[in-house]
Amino acid sequence: MNFIQTIMILAIISIWIATGLGLMILFSATHFWLTTIKKERQKVFRLATYPKITIVVPAHNEEVVIAQTIESIMNLNYPKTQLELLLYADNCQDDTYNQIISVVSLEKYQHISAQVIQRTGTGGKAGVLNDALSIATGEWICVYDADAMPEKNALHFLVEKALENPEKYGAVFGRNKTRNYKQNFLTRCINLEIVNTQRIHHVGLWHLFKIGRIPGTNFIIKTDFVKHIGGWDNGALTEDTAISFKIMQSGKLIALAHNSEAFQQEPETVSAYYHQRKRWAKGNYQVILDNFKHLFDRSVWRIKWEVFYYISTFFWFNAAIVISDIIFVANIVTWGISMFNPSTHILYTIGSNNIELANLLMINWFLMVGIYLLQINIALASQFGQLTVKNLSVALISYVTYAQLFIVVSVVSVVSLLLDHILHRDGTKWYKTKRFGD
Repeated sequence: MNFIQTIMILAIISIWIATGLGLMILFSATHFWLTTIKKERQKVFRLATYPKITIVVPAHNEEVVIAQTIESIMNLNYPKTQLELLLYADNCQDDTYNQIISVVSLEKYQHISAQVIQRTGTGGKAGVLNDALSIATGEWICVYDADAMPEKNALHFLVEKALENPEKYGAVFGRNKTRNYKQNFLTRCINLEIVNTQRIHHVGLWHLFKIGRIPGTNFIIKTDFVKHIGGWDNGALTEDTAISFKIMQSGKLIALAHNSEAFQQEPETVSAYYHQRKRWAKGNYQVILDNFKHLFDRSVWRIKWEVFYYISTFFWFNAAIVISDIIFVANIVTWGISMFNPSTHILYTIGSNNIELANLLMINWFLMVGIYLLQINIALASQFGQLTVKNLSVALISYVTYAQLFIVVSVVSVVSLLLDHILHRDGTKWYKTKRFGD
């Protein structure tokens, strides 16, 4: 075999390994839901204690959505005497500050401790969180993004989970739903991605390995603990991923409260989606590079797994999928040509006397589609109201459209990150995700 054929075979084997890991997590999540759904509680029981919670909301030019979010937070099912709200209008050039004031100043919310802060500092969202950390008086800090409307019991369930093992759990995170998923085909695809990620990947990893990852919103973290680990990384594109690694490195767990939910707004245009996901991808890649050394030191096994998982997913397996897609398309084209010109040979084969590589690629492609649809179906079935014919149709179409767009974003992000390092560019420039009125 020549070099090109070796690369192709490695690509196929890599995707099979990725499929195996995906199935392992899928089986874990399926077991969780089969044993949990029947025991799902409809009632919210009183907690043994209600620790004081400082809720932080960083908002940068969020006038379109901030009022609804603050209203939802004000109406959380948690003792109001145990809440402290720190609401930041961070370097805003719009009406965000006044929108926050309009809600906080309502008579019905005067019994809730709330500070509205006009901030002009640096560091982006991480900078806001560090500012809040320095003045927070709560035992736990809770973070909600400006577009994330928590369900009324969201905080209750986060605290409930934290109290199960307060010494071991450094942070607790919930799930997020797409509040505008019916807007268009793109938002429906994003909804499927989020449902799959949170109902399968997050649940499967927690159930099997007790591994959790802080999302950008709907989570709590111990105030003293986050001070101990140095707070958030100012300017980080994905401050949530960065602090997740710091928590795991400390030996603490990031627990999943699967019944805590918030409703967030997702991009409604391809341009907004592209810029948001590019920022996320670049941020995750940088965190991976920063933590790569932990594969070879004496770090806890969970952080080694996370580094390996991220490297495999974002670098190794993505590269394998790109190679596989190129070969698959090339072979389909040559197959079509050979129907009219029998002398045309399939471009990529192992050898004239062996099974054609094209056949292996076809099997590989259908295997990936099958696993993808299986994950989506189980994820949809585990969430009320999501298992519909329309969602199943979108899932099938999204594999050859939306999923491939993500690969493009990933490749562009890798190139952009490399150029940032080579050309010494400032790669921390924040792209503000465009919001839309509900």
